Amino acid sequence: MITSSQNPKLKLVRALQRRSKERREENAFLAEGVRLIEEALAAEWPIRFVLYSDGLSERGETLVEKMRQAGHEVDNVAGDLLQAASETESSQGILAVLELEALPIPDRPNFILIPDQIRDPGNLGTLIRTAAAAGVQAVLLPPDTTDAFAPKVVRAGMGAHFWLPIHTVDWDEIEQVCQGSGVQLFLADMFGQSCWKTDLSVPLALIVGGEAEGASVQARGLANTIVSIPMPGDAESLNAGVAGAVLMFEVLRQRN
Repeated sequence: MITSSQNPKLKLVRALQRRSKERREENAFLAEGVRLIEEALAAEWPIRFVLYSDGLSERGETLVEKMRQAGHEVDNVAGDLLQAASETESSQGILAVLELEALPIPDRPNFILIPDQIRDPGNLGTLIRTAAAAGVQAVLLPPDTTDAFAPKVVRAGMGAHFWLPIHTVDWDEIEQVCQGSGVQLFLADMFGQSCWKTDLSVPLALIVGGEAEGASVQARGLANTIVSIPMPGDAESLNAGVAGAVLMFEVLRQRN
């Protein structure tokens, strides 16, 4: 059992919790909780090690046994130490350190999500989770968007990270991918044309701008079409996660 807060594995966990720089340098990120680690195992994602504390639920104990049988390194940790290393107020008593890698982008994708300047981790995680549900084939993260593999984003993504290509790229790379795939770029903006009256069945990349400043100058320069969500009520706008969900499922509706 790990009983020292200075254990190298616990020190790595604390570093990965805090900074994207540490995650890049270590080429690793965290998944915390039974559901996320089950998803990582199902996706056969590369796992460095798993830490757990006593008092797991029956489902958690079953997961630990599955991890051992699969040949993964699993360590028991004193409960107070694991809770201290956790970012959540009530830890489920299990977390994993995973390899940081991106699934390959399919050849000629026809549905891409570009979250531009999204800085709220919950909104970005929601967008990624919704993208996986709506059939998006790749998520391209431009500069000034928060780290998709930060703990809060991974938790909000609810396992979508393990099934969806998520790439951090610059705008030149985004332009190359979109041109090479023959997709049109649609930018979500409150002053655009109604999404109900726009043909979204074509191959496209959907740009959803950030909560505070909206889309970047680069995004506006690349966009072929600006679309909006009709809002007959008194609300001035929707948050990025909700707006992105409405538009992604409108794409799905039109294509079906």
